[in-house]
Amino acid sequence: MVTKQLSGLPEDADVTRADSLGREIFSDVANKWALLIIECLGEDTVRFSALRDAVEGISHKMLTQNLRMLERNGLVERTVHPTVPPRVEYALTEPGLALRVTIEGLCGWTRTYLPAIEASRAAFGAPPA
Repeated sequence: MVTKQLSGLPEDADVTRADSLGREIFSDVANKWALLIIECLGEDTVRFSALRDAVEGISHKMLTQNLRMLERNGLVERTVHPTVPPRVEYALTEPGLALRVTIEGLCGWTRTYLPAIEASRAAFGAPPA
């Protein structure tokens, strides 16, 4: 997806509009891998391999793609250390840390309401009485 160069007007942040930059950003960061990567980065600086280990189930390719997308959107900072082999580390930027607060809220919501959601799913799948 190619990012449009918009003016920064309030309508550009309107995620309900299909042609808004806000919708594009929302689509980028609201995927399962991006959310998990941001949560796993936390307030630390993390190497690629440690991040891959922390995000269970993510492939090397998906981690790379999502880190690039997060870096392009200014949420993650990538640092390459000139060693052999090169050491690459990732950390959240100020906007990334601010987004992490929202993600932590979502994680807390999941923990709080998981039993109710499981009960609802079981009732939904149960045959009518």
